[in-house]
This record gives sequence, C-alpha cells and structure tokens, in this order.
Amino acid sequence: MISINPTAAFMVDGDIATIMLDSPPVNALSAEVRAGLKRGVELASDVQGVKAVVLICAGRTFIAGADISEFGKPPTAPLLPSVLDAIENLGKPVIAAVHGSALGGGFEVALAAHYRIAAPSAKFGLPEIKLGLIPGAGGTQRLPRLIGAQKALELILSGDPVGAPEAKEWGILDELAEEGSLHESAKAFARKLIDRGAPPRRLRDVSEKIDAARGKPEIFETIRKAYARKFRGFEAWERAIASVKNAVDLPFDEGIAREREMFESLKAGNQSKAQRYVFFSERQAAKIPDIGGAEPGRSIGSVGVIGAGTMGGGIAMNFLNAGIPVTIVDASSDALGRGLQTIRRNYENSARKGRLTFADVEARMSRLTAALDYSAFSDQDLIVEAAFEDMALKKDIFARLDVIAKPGAILATNTSYLDVDQIAAATKRPEDVVGLHFFSPANVMRLLEIVRAAKTSKTVVATAMQLALRIGKIGVVVGVCHGFVGNRMLAARQREAMKLIVEGAMPWDVDRVLVDFGFPMGPFAMSDLAGLDIGWSRSTSTRSTIREILCEEGRRGQKTGAGYYDYDEARNARPSMFVEEVVREFSKNKGVAPRAISDEEILERCIFPMINEGAKILDEGKALRASDIDVVWINGYGWPVYRGGPMFYGASLGLENVVVRLETFQAVLGDDFKPSPLLARMARQGTSW
Repeated sequence: MISINPTAAFMVDGDIATIMLDSPPVNALSAEVRAGLKRGVELASDVQGVKAVVLICAGRTFIAGADISEFGKPPTAPLLPSVLDAIENLGKPVIAAVHGSALGGGFEVALAAHYRIAAPSAKFGLPEIKLGLIPGAGGTQRLPRLIGAQKALELILSGDPVGAPEAKEWGILDELAEEGSLHESAKAFARKLIDRGAPPRRLRDVSEKIDAARGKPEIFETIRKAYARKFRGFEAWERAIASVKNAVDLPFDEGIAREREMFESLKAGNQSKAQRYVFFSERQAAKIPDIGGAEPGRSIGSVGVIGAGTMGGGIAMNFLNAGIPVTIVDASSDALGRGLQTIRRNYENSARKGRLTFADVEARMSRLTAALDYSAFSDQDLIVEAAFEDMALKKDIFARLDVIAKPGAILATNTSYLDVDQIAAATKRPEDVVGLHFFSPANVMRLLEIVRAAKTSKTVVATAMQLALRIGKIGVVVGVCHGFVGNRMLAARQREAMKLIVEGAMPWDVDRVLVDFGFPMGPFAMSDLAGLDIGWSRSTSTRSTIREILCEEGRRGQKTGAGYYDYDEARNARPSMFVEEVVREFSKNKGVAPRAISDEEILERCIFPMINEGAKILDEGKALRASDIDVVWINGYGWPVYRGGPMFYGASLGLENVVVRLETFQAVLGDDFKPSPLLARMARQGTSW
C-alpha cells in the first residue's frame, strides 16, 4: 500500500488497483482529498500491469459532497473538474464503489468513473439546488446521458437522494454489491470487466438517452410548469433546466463549460450565499454555549399531551411518528373523540398519498392512548400542555401536574406568548419546566422554539434539543419574553401592516408586496386563513379596530367565505369592495387622509421593524445568535430561504442603511421606528451581527 497523503492510499492486488479515500467524517472533497484522488489516478496510469481501478472510501460513507467551507475562498488546485477529467480519461476501467452516501460532488465523482457498484443501503443525490446552486462538475451533463433528461431533472430539482435499488433500476448503477462486502464485490466486478476486455465507458460519449429528448422542448416546458410554484423566486432551478437542456443540445465540452459558468455565477450570487448561510445556521442552532454536547439528556420513552384540539393532536403525531407512545388527555369526551378521529384521518390521508402504508397508520395509532383525567400522566417522561392561551388556566394545569407527574418528568408548555417563568412558578419543580413552542400545523412545521426559563435546568434544555432532533424538528433555544423570538417580531410587522391600511394602502397591496418579496402569503391572507376571530369575543368587541368590525359583520376569514378578502366556493381570494369601504370609513373616523403608498415603503415598513426588533431580542439575550433568529423565521414563518432570514437580509443591505431608513420613518411616524441601541451601535461602527 502506498500512502499518497493523509486522505488517500493506493494499493494493488494483482492487476486491480484500489484508490481508497479516508478523510473523516464524510470524505468531503477538500483540496487535500482532491489532490489525493488525482494522484491516485496518476499512479493507476503509471503502474505496470494494472488493468482496472476500484475507487472506494473508508469510514461510514462514500464522498458526501463538497467541502462547503472552501466556498468564498480562493480556489485551490486541483479543482474538481480537472480531477474528474483525469478519472474519465484514464485508459483503464474505473469502478466507483459506493457505500453510505454519494452526494453532490461525490455523486459527480461516481459519474466520472466508468462503472458504478454500490452497497444496497447506499444513496445517491445532487442536493446543490438546496444551496442555491446547480451541480458544477458535470452532474447536469453526465447524469442525463446515463438516465435521460427528464429523470435527471427530477433528481436535480428535488435535491433528494435516491436509494441504491432504485438507482440500479434507473441505470445509475451497474451492479449491487452484497451488504458488508463492497470492496470484494467491486474487485470481482473489475475482474469480470478485465476478463471480457471491457473498455472504459465514458459518459461524455454516451448519447442514446439524450437523443430521445433532442428536438422536444415540450419536455423542459412541462418540467418548468411542474416546478414553478415550488421554486417561485429562486434562481437556480431555471439554470438547472437550462443546463440539462444544454446536455441534450450541445457537445459535451461546450455543455460542461456552460454548466461551470452557471455554477460559478450562482455561487457568487446573493441567493446561494443566503442558502449556504441558512445551511450552517440550522446546524449552529443546536449548539448551546453553556451546555456541552456531552450534557446527558433524560430518557423520553413516553409522552403526555394535554388538549386534543388541532395543536394538541399535531403535537402528539410528532411523537407517534418517532415511535414514542403518547397519552392524550382532554376534559371533554367529545373533543377527545374528535381529536382521535382527526389524527387517524391525517394518517390515512398520508397513506392514500403513498407516504405511509396502512400498516404504518395502525402501528402509530396503536401507540396512542386517550384519557379524560390527568392521573393518566402519572408515569409519563414528558408532558406537553397545549391548552388555551390563558395564564390562569396554564398555572392551574401546571399546579395539578406538579402533584401528579413523577419525579424527573419534564413539564412543557406550548404557549406562544406567555411568561414561562410564571408558569414554572406554579410548580415546586421549576427546573423541570420548559417551553416547547410548536408551530401550526405542528405535525408539519419544522420549527420548535425551546423556551429556556430562568430556572430550567441544563439537562432539560439538552433533552429538549435532543428530542427536537429525534422528532424531526429544528430546535432553537430562546429566552422568556412576550412572543419569544418569532411572534415578538411578527407583532412588529403586524403593527405596521395595520397602520399602512389605515394610511391608504389596501390589505391586498400589503400582501402583494410581501408575496413578491418571497413570503408564501401576506399578513392579511394569513389572518383570513387562521380566522379573524381567534381571541375575539362579541361580548367585548367595540369596533375599535378594522378586525373587530369585520368580525362583527360576520367576516371571520376563509371559514365564513369572507374576511379581509372575499372567497368563492374553492376558497380563491379576491379583493373586497366591502372591506375597502370599511377601511376608508375607519380612516376617515380616525381623521386620517388616505395617501398613495409605494411598494418600497410597504416593504421597508414591514421588514425593517422586524430587523430592529430582532436586534432588541439579541441585545436582551433572548436569542443566542442572529442566525438563530433567522432560523426561526425561515422555518416557522415562511421567510424566503433565498433571502437568508431578517437579520441576514438586514446585514446584506448594510445595517447603516437600515438605520437611516428607520430614522427617516421615526421622524415622521414616531418612536416605533427608533433604532435599537445594538443596531445603532453596529451601524456607527460599521460592524454586523
């Protein structure tokens, strides 16, 4: 065996050479790995008697992608395209032997090889689209030649991996190895190639699959229409389609040159920078400075949920999905029955869509127990309260749980706004109380705000973070304040949205601007979806706000066919002349003369106060990092990932420019726009988060 460098080794067994990469933990394509791989190919070319080459990786995976930490730094030779050219142009068959994951550049390495074999558990994927990129080392050129343009685009545009058995069906793989004997199977496959005199099979020279798509632009137009909604606002997907079309229409060398140009352009652009920032931020959110990774968490083998409504049922589903038994309690047998029916219906709908089997449905439902009394919680490891947002009610619940729950049980509140310290004070074990703020629908939304109260123990916080990962959530630790991070910032946006319609904009103007910015819907459409009457009571309504007027008029959102918008039978929204009259009359009664408001003002007045509020949250220590705030908004509130989150967006504009605009608004509209001390200080110093 020859050690090429710390990441690569070269060995010969008869007439078969093996290049083995070993760069833990995932064999990422760093400059050193690239150099080792290229040198291994050169040795395979030079060593007499070698007739075939196996490329394999040590450790738990094949090459799992590029070394993203190199992005933004000066390129270091050898670059990946030149390494892949060396592999492809070797005059001896190269067999990529894959286990674990071959992702991104790792998959492109396998495509540059002449043949591919994999363990049955291996996965293949091109996730670049999720980072605002396209494959940049031949993925859009070689893959279509192997499996066809349409199938290649499905893989590229989803960004999701495909398993080895399916990859074999598609033609990505030549053989499946026996699990646990990949190297031996790869050498046996190499021996068969040698025995039959098989030459290198270079995908650049294969054309049958792309010939079938040549002269058929409708293939690409159909794909554009299919993905238009999913990728609204994103740049990379159109480039991906264009690059695969180049594979069909252009010679290989020209197609791959254009692919690289597109890749470099996207890599330098704001969208990819934002998406790469989010990628790292989501991982950073799991790191709590005063809680090391070795902090032991408590074992959570059973969970209790209080409340069988929409939120309680959704919360329960998260644990059932993870194989954790759940006991759900509601004071009303009717509400309990409806809740169980809703959970079953949600699972059965997933089964009908092919996301689960009906056996999965029954397995999950078998883990669910219903009860009408808190005594059912006596042996639960975690109890999550999802009752109505009322402090007196929640204090009463936690006082009762304090008596019933076993020692060491974690008591969690799903409150969206309320003071977790006060809730914890209702118990004799405040160190065991934590906020677990799920977002609706709780079984779908990825965000979990983990609210760390003043006396919450480190062990409980660590357990909550570990549990978030276990149930497929992105956990973000936040501090106690009204609305925590997400809803506190949302309140600043909602305040300005309501002021804007009083001053002259219409609800659909505000919504349109924010949807154009990248949100899935605007604040008024969102209110209609949720229901305008949440927290509203006719007995206390005074027609003092536009919302109260609409509720009194029976316009309570989509469920009543009218809210800020009018809705048809299919719940399609259209601007409402009635609402326009209500708004105009309300403004008149307030003594406000309506004025024309530009889209730019709408956007700045909705977004800049959010950035300012985020700075206050950061300054108060209610969020650990600016990036945590961005993770909250991307995963809980639909902030467009290609804009990186409100704090990233503010920094990209220049904090000094944000402060100038806030001060301009402050001079006209008052101290709601006064820059926070942290924001003002950073702007003066020319620093950022």
